[in-house]
Amino acid sequence: MGKLRVLSGREVCRILADYGFSEVRRRGSHIVMQRRDSDGTVTVPVPDHKELRTGTLLSIVRQSGIPRSAFEEIS
Repeated sequence: MGKLRVLSGREVCRILADYGFSEVRRRGSHIVMQRRDSDGTVTVPVPDHKELRTGTLLSIVRQSGIPRSAFEEIS
């Protein structure tokens, strides 16, 4: 496994959008991204901060089901 990049909330939203997520709503400093498929709906809240903490980013990766490699540094 590679090292996770330091990403902003907006950069994470762009990565999620590449995997079929769309912005559903904003409230305060959070953006709610959602993807609908035949299995149901996956909803992921993303803080709109300049830098996301590693634990927050790992939680977004786990909730979204997107491969971790999409969020890692390119070596």
